[in-house]
Amino acid sequence: MSNSYAQPVLRTADLSKGLRIVERLLAIADTSELEVDFEALVYSAAYLPTLVDVLPDAEWWAEGDGGAWGLVNNPSAHSVARLRSWANPPGLVQRFLKAVGDSPAIVRWDFTGWPEAPAVGLGESGTRGAYVTLCAYARDLELEEPAADHSVFVHFKEIDAERGPWLAYQIGLRVLGDPVMAPY
Repeated sequence: MSNSYAQPVLRTADLSKGLRIVERLLAIADTSELEVDFEALVYSAAYLPTLVDVLPDAEWWAEGDGGAWGLVNNPSAHSVARLRSWANPPGLVQRFLKAVGDSPAIVRWDFTGWPEAPAVGLGESGTRGAYVTLCAYARDLELEEPAADHSVFVHFKEIDAERGPWLAYQIGLRVLGDPVMAPY
């Protein structure tokens, strides 16, 4: 698996607006194969039972001695736990966002590809780099920058850097910064 590059196209205090922008971006994409990945930093054990109910097969990670993250069996024994779950059905998004509460979280939609963008000289993208990410209560793709608002990122291959601004333009927005390498 290779990393994608990503650019934010929206920052909003309204989570439902962020989800509507994601829907508009997915309407442009080839979603014949669509799955969703989840990640969250959970600071409150109160969220754990509902998250385990929504994503029973999720991996839980916690920071150990020396600052390294490792898999754990009992996330409630740690002050901060990181949940990761891949290849989920899109129908879990609302349940996940409700269960995670105000914890910093990521929802990443993986799909078949972006369409051709002849105006910027790009063909269809294929699956590598074809993602949309909603960062809830976080400004970045690694959940290192907590925020009171939410960000939507479009992803693309490094050689397709013009795709970010093109995608934003297709839905009446503009990119909000330079491309950054996504962590996965």
